[in-house]
Amino acid sequence: VKSSVPGVMITQYVEQVPAGKSHPDFTRKPIALTIQEGKFAFFKAIITGDPKPDVKWTRNNGDMSDTERYIISYDPIQEEHQLQMPNVSVDQADTYKCFAENEFGRAVVTATLNVIETQREQPQDFKKSLKTRADRPKEERKEGEVDERFWELLLSADKKDYEKICAEYGVTDFRWMLKKLNEKKREIEEQQAQYVEYLGNLRHIEIKNTGSAQFEFEMDLKDPNAKIFLYKDGVMVPFSVDADEKHSLRQTGRRFVFSVNGLSADDAGLYQVDVEGVNVFSTDFKIPMVEFLVKLQEVKAVEREDAVFECVLSAPIPKITWMGKSTPLVQGEKYDITVSEDMLIHRLVVKDCMKVDNGIYAAVVGIKSCNAWLIVEGKIRYNPPRMDPDDLAKFSEPVIIKVGQNASFKLSFVGREPIKVQWFSEGEELLNDTNIKIEKSSIESSLRLTKCQRKNTGEIKLKLKNEFGTIEAVSQLIVLDKPTNPLGPLEVIEASSSCLDFKWRPPKDDGGSPVIHYNLERQQIGRNTWKKIGNIPGEAHYKDTDVDHGRKYCYHIRAITAEGTSDVFETDDIQAAYPGPPSTPKVVSAFKDCINLTWTAPTNTGGTNIVGYILEKRKRGSNLWSQVNRPEDAPSEFVTARDPKKPPGKVIDLKIADSSYSSLSLSWTKPKEEEGVQDEAKGYFVELRPAENTEWTRCNSNAIITNSFTVLGLKSMAMYWVRVVATNEGGDGEPQNLDNYFIAMPPPVRPNFTDRKMKSFLVVRAGNSARVTINFEASPIPTIIWLKDGMPVTKRVTVSNTDGTSQLLIPSAERSDSGVYTIIVKNMVGQETFSTEIRITDDPKPPGPVELEENVPGTLTVSWVPSPDEKRDDRLHYMVAKRDSVKQTWQTVADRVFNNNFTAVNIMPGRQYVFRVYTKNDMGLSEPSESPTWGIMKKKEKFTINIPESKTCNFDSAPTFTVPLKTHASPEKYECYMSCAVRGNPTPRITWYRNNVSINANSNYFISNTCGVCSLLILSVGPKDNGEYKIVAENSLGRNESSTQLTIRGIITLLCPEILLSRLFLQ
Repeated sequence: VKSSVPGVMITQYVEQVPAGKSHPDFTRKPIALTIQEGKFAFFKAIITGDPKPDVKWTRNNGDMSDTERYIISYDPIQEEHQLQMPNVSVDQADTYKCFAENEFGRAVVTATLNVIETQREQPQDFKKSLKTRADRPKEERKEGEVDERFWELLLSADKKDYEKICAEYGVTDFRWMLKKLNEKKREIEEQQAQYVEYLGNLRHIEIKNTGSAQFEFEMDLKDPNAKIFLYKDGVMVPFSVDADEKHSLRQTGRRFVFSVNGLSADDAGLYQVDVEGVNVFSTDFKIPMVEFLVKLQEVKAVEREDAVFECVLSAPIPKITWMGKSTPLVQGEKYDITVSEDMLIHRLVVKDCMKVDNGIYAAVVGIKSCNAWLIVEGKIRYNPPRMDPDDLAKFSEPVIIKVGQNASFKLSFVGREPIKVQWFSEGEELLNDTNIKIEKSSIESSLRLTKCQRKNTGEIKLKLKNEFGTIEAVSQLIVLDKPTNPLGPLEVIEASSSCLDFKWRPPKDDGGSPVIHYNLERQQIGRNTWKKIGNIPGEAHYKDTDVDHGRKYCYHIRAITAEGTSDVFETDDIQAAYPGPPSTPKVVSAFKDCINLTWTAPTNTGGTNIVGYILEKRKRGSNLWSQVNRPEDAPSEFVTARDPKKPPGKVIDLKIADSSYSSLSLSWTKPKEEEGVQDEAKGYFVELRPAENTEWTRCNSNAIITNSFTVLGLKSMAMYWVRVVATNEGGDGEPQNLDNYFIAMPPPVRPNFTDRKMKSFLVVRAGNSARVTINFEASPIPTIIWLKDGMPVTKRVTVSNTDGTSQLLIPSAERSDSGVYTIIVKNMVGQETFSTEIRITDDPKPPGPVELEENVPGTLTVSWVPSPDEKRDDRLHYMVAKRDSVKQTWQTVADRVFNNNFTAVNIMPGRQYVFRVYTKNDMGLSEPSESPTWGIMKKKEKFTINIPESKTCNFDSAPTFTVPLKTHASPEKYECYMSCAVRGNPTPRITWYRNNVSINANSNYFISNTCGVCSLLILSVGPKDNGEYKIVAENSLGRNESSTQLTIRGIITLLCPEILLSRLFLQ
């Protein structure tokens, strides 16, 4: 958990803090304190938390059990926790910690107490003078006998670093140090003024993320041609404008940036920049001599959890650099960076890990580093698909619509992704189609059925499935329509001379609504008119009593529901009165293959002539009766009374409009009409025959009237024959076949590479993976072959082919994998090839020893031992650089040298030359091999300087304020900090006044005087603190004062007449 106050570390004990409760936190933390020995020291803190936290104070080194030296108190009015140390001593200087803890967490903050030791006069010990022999008197250190590095660092350092530099060099007399430093500053400024017009924005050396160290400053030179020199520990260091050199300079306008590349332990030291022999900048480069006792380890974290990296150092380091995927990491909401109290254990916490946090994380200390992988894995929880009960109940309600309308179903859900969503209608899965629209997301899915028909009525089911389970939701779709016509056959219950009683079957589909009525019409056979009987109740039964004996009747029956009236059902003819039964048959004679029977005609003929008898027989012991005489033939089909028609001719211009792996689209032109030969076509049939079959299959059961058709459900890459048959009332015409068979695939496309810029040469570092991706288009799916130098690739090479892409991958490539790789993309239409050269190489190794030989005056022959990589890399060559004793910069004199020697010309006598030879290949440059120095050193005369004797100076002076007090305006209850700088010798005595009343002994004000910098701190400003503040400095030579006015924001300050008079008097 992150505090709103910087520097506060909070540890939360529970995952979720209850509402209204909170873990401890600091709204005001103790501040670091530097105080003189014997003064009153105290730390104050304001802490929040519910329940109220327990507060505890500790120190790093030492005991706090002495209640007289350590007073712990709490002010309930100000709600401040205080640690007071009256009459503070040097041994109490330490790092103090304040702990606040309750049941939900703990908060910790640290503050440092620095105690300045007071110089005391030691009482004279006369016993020391009683000795048997005289000792050599110990010489006191004279002023100025300090390492010159000390002054050079102070001259370029910030004031805040003075104390640290003094402690490092053992200087404790700050007053003397400041006095001496001011003298040196005046001297160096006078020297710099000869060559430098402006010098500022000094930034000391620090290690960058690139592994180099840099320091910089801004400078304007009076003479742009003035020479700039770089020294390390007093020794001149050559530098270059080439950023790849060990020491380099980059100048942008007035900004100078010096870089030290390829850091090692030998690069530590004092770096100085001189202009024409005058020092302008000094910086001390210290490389921490530390090792990783425990390095970073690979961390695997579950998504949405925290990952912790931890390392242990061999020496205390207050802060190290953390890198994440080559980017510096800082404390914030995403990263928590902490260090142990002993500064040995450093920890990085990556909060709320996500997949994007995968990568390498590193800890960097100086030139040492270690790294490890962070692997974020998906969090697996039991999370099956689930639905809200209310949404499920609403979804289960039937959806009732009319035919032609649209129906929509929608349901929300939750569960671990991915969730497979399927919609079903009556058990058959629904897919996106013309009238079916399915939308899916991670939280909901919807189904929309457009232009619904009666056949769409049924169960609609949504099925959700993931790795943890399956759930289903069921609803009903009811599409209302008019009913279908009632069904026969008609069952005659009674047919007499006075009535016809019959019944029929209800409609097969009532359209979703019950039958309310039946509408009947009657026609007497032989007449053309229909008599309306009217509506009868919804029972499929009717008794007609208005009949004539012996007449035949035909009925029209329609079913009526709330949605409409059905089509008509026409009954067979029914005769009013059936004949009575004939007499019992008598056997006249019987033979082995014939039985003769007689009977008497029925006495009741029903008013009509008897046209025949039906005779049935049954074997003895059997209950099955079978008809003896042959039944009547079935009636013929309906025939329209018209002139005969001729079948149509063949369709014209039959062709393939489009094709895919599963469909074929055809188009044609209707056949011509020729009177008496072929009539107009009324429809078409499309017939298909696979190549392996001999029978033709019709693709459409009913004739289509359009001149195009799409055949679906083809087998990919299968061979088919197709033809079209025109038809009309005269029958089917002759089929028209395609000229050739076709294959179920898209239109053929010759292989073609789609990338505009394809690399024909690729350099890969040995050990890395080599990857070549080729995009192409081709139809049908082509065969892809990869070759290396004309031969098939080995098993080391992985080839991945997808639709339109082929990728070649060489994991952990070696030099032997170098070669020309060729891809061949081939199908039935043609083929295409492309070649690329892959060169596997590594950073070149430097050449062997370099030798120099002068064969011709004015020239030098540079020769060297070949690099070990020369035999393994045919593109390897060498580069030669030269430096002489005058220019002191490296210059490239030869490049792309493919042998092992080079002749340098224009060699000047009296100069010293050094040569470097680099190995170069496709990866870059190697480390150089340097030659011995060539030339004769000139003898230089001894340089002497006569320094005049220094004159003694009197530095005594009355107090003067170099920086006076400033006017302050502060909001109530905020801190107010006043400071000024005073100079004088002997050291002035400082007294603070508020409204002319001394406040030196007032514990509400924290007063300090460090090296002439006087400060006054008011921790919580209140109305009582309003007024005039004055500081008075006195010594034996005089007295001086500085005053200011503190205004509490929002309070009008009125000066009393005495104060106004005193100010006028001072002016």
